[in-house]
Formats: sequence, C-alpha cells, structure tokens
Amino acid sequence: MHASLVSRSLARSGVLVLLSASALAAQDSRRENAFTWMGTVPSRGVLFIKNINGGVEVERSTSGRVEVTGEKRWRRGDPEMVRIEQKKSGDNVVICALYNEGATCDESGMRSEKRMRWNDRNDVSVRFVVKVPEGTRVNLATVNGGIEVRDVSTEVRAATVNGSITARSAGGPVYAKTVNGSINVSMGSMGRADDLEYETVNGAITLEFPANFGADLELSTVNGRVSTDFPITVSGTLSPRRLRGTVGDGRTRVRASTVNGSVTLRKGS
Repeated sequence: MHASLVSRSLARSGVLVLLSASALAAQDSRRENAFTWMGTVPSRGVLFIKNINGGVEVERSTSGRVEVTGEKRWRRGDPEMVRIEQKKSGDNVVICALYNEGATCDESGMRSEKRMRWNDRNDVSVRFVVKVPEGTRVNLATVNGGIEVRDVSTEVRAATVNGSITARSAGGPVYAKTVNGSINVSMGSMGRADDLEYETVNGAITLEFPANFGADLELSTVNGRVSTDFPITVSGTLSPRRLRGTVGDGRTRVRASTVNGSVTLRKGS
C-alpha cells in the first residue's frame, strides 16, 4: 500500500494521528506481550500486518509456520484501549492493531466511526515481530514506525509514513514506500516482479539488485544525486538528479524518487 494511501485511508476512517516527538521517544517505560499467533498462510494467500503507532519486524521462521507476536508499549497511555485482532479472509490472514472500540480492519485498510487523537497522555504503541517460512508473502503497513525485514525469501510489500524501511529478501521482489524516512532494499532475485516502485520525501533510497538485473529505469531526486553500479543505456538528457534508461533487457519497470536524499542503485552478487 502506498504511504499516502495509508494516510488517506486513516483520514477517511476518522482516525487522526497526532504524535509529539516526546510521545514517540518515550515508548520504553512499560511493556506488555499482548498477542501471539501461530499458523499457516496458503501459497496463494498473503499475510497482512496493519498498524498505526509502532514498528514491524519480519524475519525467517525456523518452525515452518508463521509466528506473530505483538508487544504493547506505553508511558502514560491506557493499553486496554488498543486491541490486536487476527482473522482469515479467503486465503489471506489479516492481523491488525485497532485503537478504538468501533474500529475494523481488512486487507484494504482500517475503518472507524470514531475520531481518535494521540497526545502525551495517550502514547500506546504496538511492536509486531513476524516470522515467516519460505514462500509466505507479506504486506506490511504502519503510520508511525519503521519496518525492518531480514533473511526472508519471499515477496514483501512495505509502507509507512513516519519511519524508515529496510528490507532484504533472497527471493521475491520487494516494494517499499514511506514519506519521512530512508529506504534500503536488497533482493537476491526478482521473481515475477510487477512494476517496482520506491518513494519517499525525506530520505535516501538505496536499491541492491542481482547482477543479471534488467529494467526500464526512472530514478529521480530534487536535493541529492543519482548513481548506479549498472551500465545504463540512457534515454534523454543525462542529469545528476534524474536518470532514465535501460539496464539489460529492460524486462522490469523500476521507479524510485525522493525529494531530500540521494538515489543509489547497487549491483549485488
């Protein structure tokens, strides 16, 4: 999900996110292990993790099953106001952190009839830790928090608003978007990738692709530079802030853009 779509979805649902810097920084006074789920996701399905306030971490499962834990953190807030729900939707599994009594959630986003505000007295966050076996696709979305994915071999889709995204997959493609944060993506193979898009406003973008990578590229920044390890057949005017061209057979479309930060394309092994 695009980061801006996360924001619009929350706005439509009546959820207003207002977090001060002190609320974000002071999440370590009290903690509670509030949620545990273990199960499987069919090969045609996707594991969706949806959050508002807090980060998401994903790593490889050694049990052959999906394992998800949710830890509530707060200093002044009431953890009882936040509930974590899991449900099946066809072949998909959806796990959401919900911040008021009337809130609901599915693959497309969160909805609520009530309006909610965060402040220094309401700083509850949820930190998800997710373990996935080979082949389990994941779709991760939060608003205030970073996303980190490591040592997996699957398709990853990650979106946040205030936070960085780091995702390393030996297998399927990785898609990532944020607003305030950097993007660092590494892929061991492209798999059956759709058009790949990477977007932020305040942050650098670093992409590492396999050596046999082929793509139709469009890389751009406003305040920064664009650089690549791959030989490029350039289209149009060559600029240090904008690059359009083709790598190899150009079979995949790749777009990466930022406003404040550099865009770097690296060649993996």
